[in-house]
Amino acid sequence: MRTKEIKKYVGIHNDIKGGMTDTGKIIRDAWVFGIIPETETCEGWLSQAIEDLWQKTNNEWEKYGFLVSKLPEELKQRFMRIQAEAIKTAKEKGWNPELEIADDT
Repeated sequence: MRTKEIKKYVGIHNDIKGGMTDTGKIIRDAWVFGIIPETETCEGWLSQAIEDLWQKTNNEWEKYGFLVSKLPEELKQRFMRIQAEAIKTAKEKGWNPELEIADDT
């Protein structure tokens, strides 16, 4: 009998699209809210741990109506810095945001 291999997350820095994925967004948001340190890439995490992280970040976003504009200034600045760094890194790895928009239509 074969056992099903347990999938583990590759880590935000090894993720496809330079980390511009749903899981990457969860991790970046968790960094913004201080749920995990910015050094945590979540490499090796199981899907349940990622889902738990999503729940925690979702709870934090809910406090601000899921709007960046409603974040306190410190969190807003952290969000903008983390996003800018993520976009720069993703583009360096070949991610093209115009293709993402085209895929959604």
